[in-house]
Amino acid sequence: MKANGQTSPADAGSPGATIRALRLGKGLTLAQVSERTGLAVSTLSKLEIGSVSLSYDKLMLISKGLGVDMASLVDPKPQTARGSGLAAGRRAVQRAGDGQLVETHSYRQTYLATELLNKKMTPMFVEIRARTMAEFNEEFGGLIRHPGEEFTFVVEGELDFHSELYAPVRLRAGDSIYFDSEMGHAYLKASEGPCRLVCSCAPRGEDDERLADMFVKVSARNEQDAAAAAKPRAGRKAAAKHAR
Repeated sequence: MKANGQTSPADAGSPGATIRALRLGKGLTLAQVSERTGLAVSTLSKLEIGSVSLSYDKLMLISKGLGVDMASLVDPKPQTARGSGLAAGRRAVQRAGDGQLVETHSYRQTYLATELLNKKMTPMFVEIRARTMAEFNEEFGGLIRHPGEEFTFVVEGELDFHSELYAPVRLRAGDSIYFDSEMGHAYLKASEGPCRLVCSCAPRGEDDERLADMFVKVSARNEQDAAAAAKPRAGRKAAAKHAR
């Protein structure tokens, strides 16, 4: 914030500054970006000046609204194009605890290597929470499916893999599974203690973000439900305090 009390733009190179630069470069107003993303103008303004955090769901909405790759919002540095005469060799080092976190009641997912553009696969670290199909169905409405293929390696614990074409199979630490992810499927925790996996999803054809989109929507819905449930409790506490 400036000394006179006015808000100042985010530091150059920050996600907020990148969003602002992309918006202005496309000749868009905050109101127009609001219409494209569903985010309030006030929220977009705060994001641009860096006064609120840029969560994964907001990143996805803004990237689609501006028509850019989501990774370009968090790492705007240009990458070397193939055919430029320089060696083509991308890499991304992921430190423990880094990555884009998306949580639902059934899954805790950390999306990895998000700074790389145009990846052929989506790697993630996943912790399984749901224990029964009833829990899973309550959140997702049934088995989930998305374009492409999926590989999963069990790092810790045990899980039951359910699918619409095969009987459930139990996987333990060190086991792995590769399957067509258009086939309805679900991961369920099958033992005490953490159940953690490393997964990689590869869409067929052109890049498809429907997988992440689905989990972001479920995560956002859970947050809205939790906020709605908290309001009556807060009202009851206020009423009890007033009665005293």
